[in-house]
Amino acid sequence: MEGDVDKKEATAPVLDFDPISGSIPATKVEISVSCRNLLDRDTFSKSDPMLVLYTQGVECQQWREFGRTEVIDNTLNPDFVRKYILDYFFEEKQNLRFDVYDVDSKSPELGKHPTDFNDFLGQVFCTLGEIVGSPGSRLEKPLGGIPGKKCGSIILSAEELSNCRDCATMQFCANKLDKKDFFGKSDPFMVFYRSNEDGTFTICHKTEVVKSTLNPVWQPFSIPVRALCNGDYDRTIKVEIYDWDRDGSHDFIGEFTTCCNQLCRGQCVFEVLNAKKKLKKKRYMNSGTVSLLSFNVESDHTFLDYIKGGMQIHFTVAIDFTASNGNPSQSTSLHYMNPYQMNAYAMALKAVGEIIQDYDSDKMFPALGFGAKLPPDGRVSHEFPLNGNVDNPYCNGMEGILEAYHQSLKTVQLYGPTNFAPVVNHVARYASDVQDGSQYFVLLIITDGVISDMAQTKEAIVNAAKLPMSIIIVGVGQAEFDAMVELDGDDVRISSRGKLAERDIVQFVPFRDYMDRTGNHVLSMARLAKDVLAEIPDQLILYMKNRAIKPNPVPPLYLSGDQSKTNPV
Repeated sequence: MEGDVDKKEATAPVLDFDPISGSIPATKVEISVSCRNLLDRDTFSKSDPMLVLYTQGVECQQWREFGRTEVIDNTLNPDFVRKYILDYFFEEKQNLRFDVYDVDSKSPELGKHPTDFNDFLGQVFCTLGEIVGSPGSRLEKPLGGIPGKKCGSIILSAEELSNCRDCATMQFCANKLDKKDFFGKSDPFMVFYRSNEDGTFTICHKTEVVKSTLNPVWQPFSIPVRALCNGDYDRTIKVEIYDWDRDGSHDFIGEFTTCCNQLCRGQCVFEVLNAKKKLKKKRYMNSGTVSLLSFNVESDHTFLDYIKGGMQIHFTVAIDFTASNGNPSQSTSLHYMNPYQMNAYAMALKAVGEIIQDYDSDKMFPALGFGAKLPPDGRVSHEFPLNGNVDNPYCNGMEGILEAYHQSLKTVQLYGPTNFAPVVNHVARYASDVQDGSQYFVLLIITDGVISDMAQTKEAIVNAAKLPMSIIIVGVGQAEFDAMVELDGDDVRISSRGKLAERDIVQFVPFRDYMDRTGNHVLSMARLAKDVLAEIPDQLILYMKNRAIKPNPVPPLYLSGDQSKTNPV
């Protein structure tokens, strides 16, 4: 099969907006990407291409990575399965950059630094409007970026997405497929294509390869209905079956067509037909059959569905009080209280907290510190309340947290080490008591240095991944944060004692990456909040989906004077 295909689509807006509370534009377009005649960088095989999309911010003109496709092995003519879903604004010039790489490394750092591990195959610049406005919303451009080389071309297709939120889960098997391997049976896999209005087809899913069989049973898979047929249940779906070959020259076995309405009826058996073979053989019947084993459609729930149903988000902050921050009374300290501007800790806290507090009805937040010696006996604590009240560590809103933070700097002694596990376990204890979907917990850790209890922290995070909680880590200062990157499971899921985390719940960002060069702290805070909160909705939805928790119905809105509301006697 051509690479391991991640079913997860890259989705996010091109323009900067708050991912939780911001308004979502009405028009979303899906960009499909193919390349033709790429450079061949490999000596004994063909290139293994991957494509990275960058978008350009409006206010700073800086290119930021938006998302990447899967890697497809051994091909110079890739049709990437993974799509890019972008918000389309007619009135805006939305600049895009597509870079193509030959991926030669399986390093976990691949996701963070693609240019360090890949051969560059070319790039192209365009605007989203250029793609949408091309005939049939299909734009083909030559790849450039390598002097003196013909880099091939890129084909970009756009389709406006419907608002359909259905998700289909299905499973297929096949019987008596054609044998394609000389010394053995076939290694079959299926490729699904969505039909377009102009009669062309766009690839939308690949199954796994089932080795050495003519009667494969493929694993069930889920796909958004809008990806399969853009919400049109009568739109044609084409399915091709191939015999996988290591060199990428997969042998075509045959194909059939269907539609979602036919699949919904169930009990489908499709003849797999190969037109070329049918022309050559008079007695040709088919190249086997494919049977639908199961098909189920459910509506996907959104983050806002859960919020509207009354789910509360509980926000806890944990601040690093270790000695490596420097003496708070000196201007070189990360905790220094400049009377004219906030320090990095206060800015990170305010940026994230001011958004999350809107989703907590009582606006009372526990605020903790770690790594300090406490009065009166000088004991070291890694989960002490900033307000000094062990029985009631809650602070009133962001202002209450900032006030408690300022006061604690006057009373505690910065010390060490930098232990994360106690504050993670602290929040996990509360999250473990409420797993019915009515509450979700977000822990913000702000720190300046290297974790001292890495093994314990990993174990705490793996255990917390089963609970309704997420962890945001903001690194301040100029330290190396390699360990933090390891905790952020975007590329390699975190594990402890051989146990893999159920889901990725950690988002790490270094604060220095968000400091505006012009000194605009409001802009710095907005960018920070956008990136650190971007994954929270998906993490929350995945928790709910794993436990089949559906959002509560939206409670009725009672207006003043509403006579239908029953008053207690």
